[in-house]
Amino acid sequence: MLYYLFRYLESAFDFPGAGLFNYISFRAAITLITSLFLSMIVGKRIIRFLQKKQIGEEIRKLGLAGQESKKGTPTMGGIIILIAIIVPCLLFGRLGNLYLLLMLFTTIWLGMLGFCDDYIKVFKKNKDGIPGKAKLAGQIVLGLIVGCTLFFSPASVVVEQVTDGNREALEQIDTNVDNISPSAKAIKSTQTTIPFFSGHNLDYADLFAFAGEHAELLAWIFFILLTIFIVMATSNGANLTDGLDGLAAGTSSIIGVALAFLAYVSSHVFFADYLDIMFIPYSQELVVYAAAFIGATVGFLWYNTYPAQVFMGDTGSLALGGIIGVFAILIHKELLLPILCGIFLMENLSVILQTSYFKYTRKKYGEGRRIFLMAPLHHHFQKKGLHEVKIVTRFWIIGIALAIFTILTLKIR
Repeated sequence: MLYYLFRYLESAFDFPGAGLFNYISFRAAITLITSLFLSMIVGKRIIRFLQKKQIGEEIRKLGLAGQESKKGTPTMGGIIILIAIIVPCLLFGRLGNLYLLLMLFTTIWLGMLGFCDDYIKVFKKNKDGIPGKAKLAGQIVLGLIVGCTLFFSPASVVVEQVTDGNREALEQIDTNVDNISPSAKAIKSTQTTIPFFSGHNLDYADLFAFAGEHAELLAWIFFILLTIFIVMATSNGANLTDGLDGLAAGTSSIIGVALAFLAYVSSHVFFADYLDIMFIPYSQELVVYAAAFIGATVGFLWYNTYPAQVFMGDTGSLALGGIIGVFAILIHKELLLPILCGIFLMENLSVILQTSYFKYTRKKYGEGRRIFLMAPLHHHFQKKGLHEVKIVTRFWIIGIALAIFTILTLKIR
């Protein structure tokens, strides 16, 4: 809203300083600051409200150190994160931008899905929350909406390569011109960036070359299915990671910084050309969103680090993972997710391996055996006697290394 106000003040009255809102770097910076302080200010009031209503966490007895001390800690704190993301984006973002609208929709959709789950657990005293199938259905619907929107919307285009012939037209797009010039050579495409390989993108249509003229349609169907899978994987991965104070929020904020960088270079003509990656017109608003995401998660850590004053619950964890997955899809960097979200991947795999191996050995030997002392993976290290602060800090360090390596893959190409 403020973006449009200051654009009007600049054009109508030549208002001093109003032109700053034309710069993504300025809007991203002010969005991050606003989101950070909003989460801290709003967070304090929400925690008091949750305490007053006695909305506390029910702790399962798992035999973990310090577990009993967490009993009664307010949950559903993900509301803090959602507010701190949505409000700054509404204030400083271009609300007509397709990518920003998709991210806001993702935030609200998964936030509501997680809120329903927490509500049933807390108020209905049902520890299982909403049925697993209903939760998956909500994630599938979101993936379907995002994938179909990118397929049908004329605003979702890419430029495969920046050349001298289209540079001038692309620079106009880069300065918030609302219409794409034909000379920009922007196309709808199912291409995505391949890590480590320079000058080549993976086009999902190539996987269906045998289908001839139907290859493009099959590629989009595959892309939509892939979008659904990524939303489910990242959303559930973040949900599983949310088991120790500050673990999910801190890991997500680190991932958010890397995504902000990837969005910036993908939306900037010069950097897209220099790094030899696809230029994505109008995706610069994703930098503003990423700034709000970083500010919200870091601000939430003010209250969520050990000993936590509030837990995010599914309201926050389901949303954080889904946001990361959809964001990566929008900037055509989904193949980098296994590296960037390595923490989520390890948590997911530890549960899958533990469950599968237990069922297999029970069937074969009549008694179930385990690979880890406990799953998800962070609980395995708790069982080994490590303090949760040490576990969380080490996971953060691994997350930082993975984020740096993800960014380096662009240069290694």
